[in-house]
Amino acid sequence: MGKARAAIDGPVDPVSPPDDALADVARVRAILIEAAIAGEAISYSHLLAQLGHRFTRPKMRAVCKTLDAIDLAGRAAGEPELAVLVVRESDGLPGQGWWVGDGAMLLGYDGPWTGIEALRFVRGLQAEVFAYWRARDAGGA
Repeated sequence: MGKARAAIDGPVDPVSPPDDALADVARVRAILIEAAIAGEAISYSHLLAQLGHRFTRPKMRAVCKTLDAIDLAGRAAGEPELAVLVVRESDGLPGQGWWVGDGAMLLGYDGPWTGIEALRFVRGLQAEVFAYWRARDAGGA
């Protein structure tokens, strides 16, 4: 981003500048669709690595903003959300932001954020995402 553009748009966020891969909706979406077609969840650290970053909490928070934008557009297009595919390595579950944000709450889930019930819920959603994107991929869409 040039200085003139920055002056128009205001200060640049040092955690996630607009031209950074973390804010690249198309690129992050493509990574997630590839994972969905493969039938795999992706860890936050693996997603960040694919975007050229090592895992840090600020980087994770920045990419979560991008995930929110992806899912907002996806909902408008009638697609299942993709953010549910991004999980912690420790337990295979999305982070707290997904549970309290537009993820689980919008889908009517009111259970715990950890444990077998949460894992069952997330795996069910992931299965729907996998089926949707595999069908789209098979259909050439």
